[in-house]
Amino acid sequence: MAAERPAENSIDLHEAGPMRALAHPMRLRILGILRMEGPKSVGMLAEATGAASGSVSYHVATLAKHGFVVPAPELERDGRERWWRAAHEMTSWRSEEFLGDPERREASDAMRRVVLDSYHRELLDAVDAELDLEPEWVAASESSDGSAHLTLEEFRELTAELAAVHDKWWARGRDGRPGTRPVRWITHTFPRTPR
Repeated sequence: MAAERPAENSIDLHEAGPMRALAHPMRLRILGILRMEGPKSVGMLAEATGAASGSVSYHVATLAKHGFVVPAPELERDGRERWWRAAHEMTSWRSEEFLGDPERREASDAMRRVVLDSYHRELLDAVDAELDLEPEWVAASESSDGSAHLTLEEFRELTAELAAVHDKWWARGRDGRPGTRPVRWITHTFPRTPR
């Protein structure tokens, strides 16, 4: 079954409160599950994360307060357990917006560090999961890095080209189809700091 898509495409973060809300590994994980797998009840989220239902309820309430998730009452069967869905398919922010604002910069940094830590854990989990995958799916995987001496305009071009690749495959693979499975990509472009 394809995940039921949220109503809006993206939430753009500009304030410290929502960034602080995402600067927590469990909230980030819950949001990721709802975005990838579609609406779930608190009990289902507790089972998926291994966290207690009360803890999941608290984190979902925090996500709801900042507009990341919304109730899905049409999925509630008996009224005893609330269902939730992601309000957006992705989160975006512009780090340069926060450079002159210490409060927002601190919140942005905290959120980004939690996001990067989640990428690290996800990549390690992918290495562990290879033993259970068909060899052709392992062979299609890729992990690499690179660097080049670029002008600012070339750097912007590189970032834009990677974004276009992401957009192409994200649009094509938004919904599950026969023969597909979830595939994840994680890329970063950043200027290296001389050491």
